[in-house]
Amino acid sequence: MPQDEVVKEWIEKAEEDFGFASLGLKEMGYFPQVCFHFQQSAEKYLKAFIIANRLEFRPIHNLLELLEICKQKEPKIKAIEEPCRYLNPFYVDTRYPVHWPSSYTEEVAVKARDSAERIKEWVKSFLSKREGRST
Repeated sequence: MPQDEVVKEWIEKAEEDFGFASLGLKEMGYFPQVCFHFQQSAEKYLKAFIIANRLEFRPIHNLLELLEICKQKEPKIKAIEEPCRYLNPFYVDTRYPVHWPSSYTEEVAVKARDSAERIKEWVKSFLSKREGRST
């Protein structure tokens, strides 16, 4: 399968997670699951970036580790470090019983959406510019 198709598939999966989480947020409730899917969308956008730039793909879920891989190609991606840092704990906290304080409110979920959207927009903008250079 051509690399561009694989990148497209990762973006589509990221969009599905983002859309599902957005719908869940709109319908109110299940804020931990909403936060999880926003984290998942961010993870998939970063993995699309990694694949598009032929960087080392690793099956990890830590957004900060993925961001470090992305920085090898584009140091300016550091601009989305804060949203990655915000979303990163949602991979574990929202899926398993945890023994530390965690609270998932609408406010937390809205910030998760805003964080995921920043990552989404940054990655998609970078990839679209990259495509424009190759034509």
